[in-house]
Amino acid sequence: MFRKVKKRHSSSSSQSSEISTKSKSVDSSVGGLSRSSTVASLDTDSNKSSGNSASETCAEFRVKYVGVIENLGFEMSKTLQEPLDLINYIDAAQQDGKLPFVPEDEEMVLGVSKYGVKVASVDQCDVLHRHPLYLIVRMLCYDDGLGAGKNLLALKTTDSKQEECSIW
Repeated sequence: MFRKVKKRHSSSSSQSSEISTKSKSVDSSVGGLSRSSTVASLDTDSNKSSGNSASETCAEFRVKYVGVIENLGFEMSKTLQEPLDLINYIDAAQQDGKLPFVPEDEEMVLGVSKYGVKVASVDQCDVLHRHPLYLIVRMLCYDDGLGAGKNLLALKTTDSKQEECSIW
């Protein structure tokens, strides 16, 4: 789970934009099999800045890492097909103490490119997670429901054998 603070693109223009608080999802399941998930908390303040190369376009977001639920079995993965199912599972995990309600104070950088998703330290020296695009089943952004106006980003991924899924 991540809480988003700022967003950067590898283009030379500067511009502010807002991220919607409505639920959004991208489903890349193969043959009805689910994959895994990542969860992050997002704020609506975003900025664009220049990056390394136009050929390596990457959107970067400043996020606060909430947690991960790893190695869910195939049967559990099948029950998390719809966005609402995933949201309910994350809420239940928070209530059961498997995930915190509030992220840690340390900010991370969530980079999204044509190759997948990478979560790294702000200085980009330490990489916490890498998720190749072909293993991402669903990416979902939704309001945390706590009245603070914060958004959560959940990433559901699978392993290469599609036997387990994880929620990040």
